[in-house]
Amino acid sequence: MTGSAEDTQRTPGRPTALLVDASLEAIRAAGGLAAGVYLRSRTPGLLRLSVLVGLPGPLFRPWWRLHVDSRFPVADAHRLGVEVVLANATETMRRYPQFAAGLPFQFGSLYVPVATDSTAYGVLTVLRPSAADATELLPERERLAQLAEELAWQLSGEEDSALWWDGEPLAVRPPALRASGRAGCFSWDPATGAVTLDERLRGVLGPTAQECVGSERALADAVAPHDAQPLLAALRDTAAGRPPPLPLYLRGADGALRLVELWGSYGNPKEPRTVHGVVLDPGPGVAADAAADLLPEGVFALDRLGTVVYANPRAAELLERPRPQLLGRPMWDAVPWLNQPAYEDHLRGALLSPEPLHFHVGRPGTEVDEPSGGDWLALSLHPGPDLLTCTVRPAHRVAEAPSEPPPEPAEKHAETAAAPSMAPLYRPIALAIALTEAVTARQVSAVVMRELLPAFGGRRLAIYLLQERHLYLAWESGFPQGFLAPFEGVGLDEHLPGVETLTNGRPLFFDSMQQLADAYPGISLDATEGARAFLPLIASGRPVGSCILGFDRPRSFSTEERSALTALAGLIAHAMEKAQRYENEAALARGLQQALLPRRLSAHPLMETAGRYLPATQGMEVGGDWYDVVAAGDGLALVIGDVQGHGVQAAATMGQLRTAVRAFALGDQPPDEVLSSTNRLLIDIDSGQFASCCYIRLDPVTGVALAARAGHPPPLLRRPDGRTHALQLPGGVVLGVDPQAQYPVTELVIDPGAVLALYTDGLVERPGGDIDDGIGALRVALAKNGAPFGRPGGQSLAKVADRLTTAARHTADRPDDIALLLATRRPAPRRDT
Repeated sequence: MTGSAEDTQRTPGRPTALLVDASLEAIRAAGGLAAGVYLRSRTPGLLRLSVLVGLPGPLFRPWWRLHVDSRFPVADAHRLGVEVVLANATETMRRYPQFAAGLPFQFGSLYVPVATDSTAYGVLTVLRPSAADATELLPERERLAQLAEELAWQLSGEEDSALWWDGEPLAVRPPALRASGRAGCFSWDPATGAVTLDERLRGVLGPTAQECVGSERALADAVAPHDAQPLLAALRDTAAGRPPPLPLYLRGADGALRLVELWGSYGNPKEPRTVHGVVLDPGPGVAADAAADLLPEGVFALDRLGTVVYANPRAAELLERPRPQLLGRPMWDAVPWLNQPAYEDHLRGALLSPEPLHFHVGRPGTEVDEPSGGDWLALSLHPGPDLLTCTVRPAHRVAEAPSEPPPEPAEKHAETAAAPSMAPLYRPIALAIALTEAVTARQVSAVVMRELLPAFGGRRLAIYLLQERHLYLAWESGFPQGFLAPFEGVGLDEHLPGVETLTNGRPLFFDSMQQLADAYPGISLDATEGARAFLPLIASGRPVGSCILGFDRPRSFSTEERSALTALAGLIAHAMEKAQRYENEAALARGLQQALLPRRLSAHPLMETAGRYLPATQGMEVGGDWYDVVAAGDGLALVIGDVQGHGVQAAATMGQLRTAVRAFALGDQPPDEVLSSTNRLLIDIDSGQFASCCYIRLDPVTGVALAARAGHPPPLLRRPDGRTHALQLPGGVVLGVDPQAQYPVTELVIDPGAVLALYTDGLVERPGGDIDDGIGALRVALAKNGAPFGRPGGQSLAKVADRLTTAARHTADRPDDIALLLATRRPAPRRDT
């Protein structure tokens, strides 16, 4: 825990108020434990948590920012524009193991994209108790979808600068959501002075309630007669848009503690805001609190943002803090020696799980200079709907105490307090899981940047890979432009930390840039301040490369951090070794596949054709897409096909089918016979695979085309006047399924200047999307591409093919192969009479 949740709060404007209101309503609608909204960041590809309601912000720091390509439900909901429902922990682990590893507690969650038809702003998310399955949550899902739609519509009317989030999240304490005899609500309109009380607050205040409706002064006197002035000042500050960041702890008429929470309605910032409030009063519980004061074991209570709202004398004694220093403060501020990663995880579990948690904490010695070694306390956290009730007692028996030593006093760590604390298990597990899904060296490097740097507060990353006894840069981020260029291709005999960490097999840590300069005189430095870690990448005893982590400020590396970084470097090395081996094998397979594709398309004086092929990058497997143009009698046969699946088998089947179709086409068979013959061949070779295909025989002179289709997406036709539509050919089933399948032939006329587009589904289909939408988008793109071909102002077909595949070529992770074949008729040359 690195600070108070309230430290991150600021006076919210209207967009922030919309986010808060949506999150509060989401908790009510879904029976949630907590809710929040992720918004786009100005850093490309990064989502940031903007508002978190019902949970302490510092406890959830690892989830403040997520990359849109990460395997997290928030990222999927934003990137794909779909709702993600995780009913329980089992479903979460099955679908998102990396997320489940970080929050291994029993809860369910829902994620709804906040988007209009044109803009995706972020994601509304709710954490809630577990359900048996997603069908139990249908009403909640419908309401959340409505809330997300309303929020997107409201945000669309805001200035663009307000729709990005680049800071820390706003942690919000929700008002009491459940009926209680100890709580009541009120509102005050500064414009009229009117005060409104609900029935529960009237019950709390008793006879004085009637006097409150006259003015804010009367309200303050009734709620806290001994502390009326602080409450009155807080009411007026809230009306001015400056609500107190902490709840107010005030004394009631009987001197007992009352907690008052204030917030304002958000409208015109120049006008006073209506103030809303919640009063939590001991009421009938005074006797219970008095009884708890007398208990021999310590008892204290936390609200959902981790603030201490009650502590009995024994708890104050065991926690070694006076009661006034406990009440009204976040637990980690009130008891600094509890500010440790292991205890953070217990508190996260209590906030997200319904079951009590029991654990031990090491209490530091009371003497700072000569600590006594401390002793152990047994803590139990009992979750409730609005509060965590905690008990604490000495762990006297040796059997009760854990084996590790208690922590040193907080004062001992004052010098390193600025260093970010390392979550004990989350980052290593998350990195390991993410690395199993990374296939290429680029993907491995991206995972390291996304998971490793935030865990240790790093700002720079460089990964070098070993090739023929030289190190070559594979990835860099955060270094000044051109700084790493002189180190490209350095040999293993160079006196450089990135080289020596690999040759010696030992990591090198430098707490400051001065330490680095002293160890390596004359070395170029990219900054005057900061720290550096050089990690050897060694897999199965073989050197792979080296990894450099850079930090903006000087810092020390604890023994635990050094051990963790060394272990993580081993994981990275194995992932890099696997990626290199995979890429080498894939390059060989792709060379084979490229050899199967046509090097030159058959030509005709009255025809222009252009083909493009883009292999899939996800999984780096070869596939079965192909295209071809074959001379068939006096015309040309346009062919495109897709063998389902990936891998060498799919590529081999593709080669067989392409050869067969070409042979049948050269024999000038009609389109239906070509597909029927190819279908029977595929069944006879018994490859266990099937394929789609579209075959069009075109007469370049007359423009008459005969088309047949076997389960393939419909071709597109762009007419000379720019009108573009899909050709709904009747077609038959895919090849390789039914030996008796028939493939009807459709006759078309292709005018000069018209463009015929044949393509495979990789160009128009996206995960989670509708293929019809993709075909529609391709149709629009084809329609917009310039003047009719063959006329002044037109463009080459090759340029059109490049434009139609631009987005795909710039997509780093293509899930499927892409093939595109374009054809157009040139106008017949004029003959002089």
